[in-house]
Amino acid sequence: MKITVQSIGLTPHEPLESHIEKKVSKLETFYDKIQDCKVILKVENASDKANKTAELILAIPGDDIVVKKTSSSFEESLDSCVDAAKKLLIKKKEMA
Repeated sequence: MKITVQSIGLTPHEPLESHIEKKVSKLETFYDKIQDCKVILKVENASDKANKTAELILAIPGDDIVVKKTSSSFEESLDSCVDAAKKLLIKKKEMA
């Protein structure tokens, strides 16, 4: 699975990139037909602290799975995305 990280308005630091790599690559254990994964990181223009958005777009045969979460840190947002994507992948695998 190819992982692409796109960040809008920020430069992801090395620990964040390795966190993304580690978390997202685990999704393959739940569904082995993932072709690639696009991770989009964005800081929302909001006054509250929960303004860091992570979006996962998983390209799989049939349809893509898109999950978007916002929280106070990119790691937290990404973890929420991965958890949600994991549930969707398991459901997709059961239906196949």
